[in-house]
Amino acid sequence: MSRTTGATLYRSLWSHFVIEPREVNLDDSEGTRLRDAVRRGWVFSAVWLIYLIYPVRAVAGYDGPVAWKIAAALSLIAFAAVFLGGFRDFRGRLHAAEDVRVPRQWAVVVTLMLLLVPAAPAAGDSVLTGCVFVAVLAVMTLPRRSALVVLAANFVAVEGLPRIVPSWTPDDSAGFTLGVAAFAAWGISQLVARNIQLNEARRRLSDLAVVEERERVARDVHDILGHSLTVITVKAELAGRLLELDPARAAAEIADVESLSRAALADVRSTVGGLRHLRLETELRGVRSAVEAAGMVVHIEGSAAGVDEDCRELFAWAMREAVTNVVRHSKATECRIRLDPRRITVTDNGVGPQGKSTGTGLRGLSDRADALGATVRAARGSDGGFVLTVTAP
Repeated sequence: MSRTTGATLYRSLWSHFVIEPREVNLDDSEGTRLRDAVRRGWVFSAVWLIYLIYPVRAVAGYDGPVAWKIAAALSLIAFAAVFLGGFRDFRGRLHAAEDVRVPRQWAVVVTLMLLLVPAAPAAGDSVLTGCVFVAVLAVMTLPRRSALVVLAANFVAVEGLPRIVPSWTPDDSAGFTLGVAAFAAWGISQLVARNIQLNEARRRLSDLAVVEERERVARDVHDILGHSLTVITVKAELAGRLLELDPARAAAEIADVESLSRAALADVRSTVGGLRHLRLETELRGVRSAVEAAGMVVHIEGSAAGVDEDCRELFAWAMREAVTNVVRHSKATECRIRLDPRRITVTDNGVGPQGKSTGTGLRGLSDRADALGATVRAARGSDGGFVLTVTAP
């Protein structure tokens, strides 16, 4: 392998390696360009075969026995076919995320090395050009230790054979060219592997985002419907009791039920669309109506205006969840709500929590609080009943 041949081949391989990573680009959605690059990689490898022109030209100019000339030509054709087939099989498995079959890749590498032998008598030292192809394929497709073994064998071949075979000319840069080409191939194989891993990580993050969105919608729908349906149930029961005693009041309660049903439907629609936002002022009015409809007394200390702006929506969710539990589970006669600039406390005089409080509503409230760095504390009060406190940082 002449100095010019080695240098030209090295520049070609390096140029190809520099170009191919541009194909392996993850800026496109779901790594489309990455998949295309992996799928087309074996086609690009065919471009490298143009540098077999050096041994082919040597065979064409060979003046010895015709049998050696034919054997060399057939060997080089088979070499090109096996090289492309090996790359195609490897890249196809890479694209399909299948395990690479090491014995098969070993068979390809050994076959390539053996195919260079019949071409040697006619091609002369130009046949050593094939060693670079063998080394590159080994580095890109075999495990690291196996690739090093193949690389060492080819290094010995390109450095040692020209000094042993009488008619061959030694090339001091041959081993360097082989090593640099193999190192470049290893670097690109690592880049492709990392890009594939990155693409997989992005896909998993995308899946996680979908799961998180589903959980958000489920949490919000639970909180909205839990509160709304509780108030609707309480008001419907109250209307039933008032139907004979105070028909006008019963009619008013039924009208409230209709209004609450429409509002709940609108809330669900806005939640699914990601547009649901609670206003603390509105929730305070709704809470008073819900608690009084359940026959309880409500005491509210503080006002929405006294709460810091960045805490109002979180406190609205906290108050909605707490009051829903008070009306549904507490059997209380009194509910107290205290609003401070960065804290809300809701207490009742009911039966208190039964065991550990890990309901869906409280988990959803904790998720919202965690996102803002706030803390949620739910426990039995000192005088019985239930205490829910949300404190913003």
